[in-house]
Amino acid sequence: MGSGKEDVLSALRSVVLAGGGDAVSRDLVRALAVQDGVVRFVLEGAPGTELEAARPALEAAVRALPGITSVTVVVPAGPPRGLGGTAQQSKGPAIGGHAKPQSGPQKVPGVKTILAIGSGKGGVGKSTVASNLAVALARAGKKVGLLDADIYGPSQPRMMGASKRPASPDGKTILPLQAHGVTLMSIGLMLKEDEAVIWRGPMLMGALQQMLFQVKWDEYGPLDVLLIDLPPGTGDVQLSLCQKTTLDGAIIVSTPQDVALLDAKKAIDMFRRLKAPIVGLIENMSTYICPNCGHEAHLFGHGGVATEAARLDLPFLGALPLDLEVRLAGDSGTPIASGQGPAAQAYASLAQGLIVQGLI
Repeated sequence: MGSGKEDVLSALRSVVLAGGGDAVSRDLVRALAVQDGVVRFVLEGAPGTELEAARPALEAAVRALPGITSVTVVVPAGPPRGLGGTAQQSKGPAIGGHAKPQSGPQKVPGVKTILAIGSGKGGVGKSTVASNLAVALARAGKKVGLLDADIYGPSQPRMMGASKRPASPDGKTILPLQAHGVTLMSIGLMLKEDEAVIWRGPMLMGALQQMLFQVKWDEYGPLDVLLIDLPPGTGDVQLSLCQKTTLDGAIIVSTPQDVALLDAKKAIDMFRRLKAPIVGLIENMSTYICPNCGHEAHLFGHGGVATEAARLDLPFLGALPLDLEVRLAGDSGTPIASGQGPAAQAYASLAQGLIVQGLI
């Protein structure tokens, strides 16, 4: 007969931790699951170094139980330490700590305009739009920054072809990277590509505040605009951003179908409640042109975002195509907007429209 939860807890009690006591009596065991010989649990509530040191003994104690075939112990990731390769740089600031209290929204040094790019749901191509719009604006002669604020799922390092670890020469200021003419910062630059960020809200908001105010955004010259690629939804990052910075506007990305528009309207409502101006709406994946016959198809519908923008009395900024080359370019780290062709031209037109309107 296999072992159950009580057996696992008893095994964990047998391991004395470096800080005294055992993981169960100190209430460090979270989300314990035992099923078909597979054990999973989270260790949380003590210094990460202590928990990491105890992990092998805890795993061994549980694995010794009858019927246990697999043990997974998760220790929530602490802040990534060290931002560069030299001894001096290794003393860089920890991202994800509790940032110092801040009184009200503030301007980000070296940045003229801040625009957030958001969506009510994932899967609408928001990050692709953010990276390509940043590149298109840079090609139009603007000084552009791109902050990847999707802490749990940072994708901009891959899309922008950046992998170098940011440096911190004084242990406080973080020096951003530059790719395709865009000044770039992402938590993904400080982690291994497949490493998960397992943080609670306060650490996440601390990381956002540090990436806004400790990054030297004018390292390559003062920025005309900082684009912030937000995570999907209407959560902690969006709320913290509007509380901490003087946000000049928000751009909402949606695909044309009704389900995506339902969530986009929630994002619009959120920004309105937070007193952030809505710059306009973008319809992504609007049309698909068959590369073989040239037939135009509307796989996700067409025109829904423009119709919704008119109904809400908001600007419609433009429609972007669904194109295989856009995906391939993003995966390769060379945004489609950095080249030529219909997709690149669509982003160039979108960028020019923002410039002509005086938004950037």
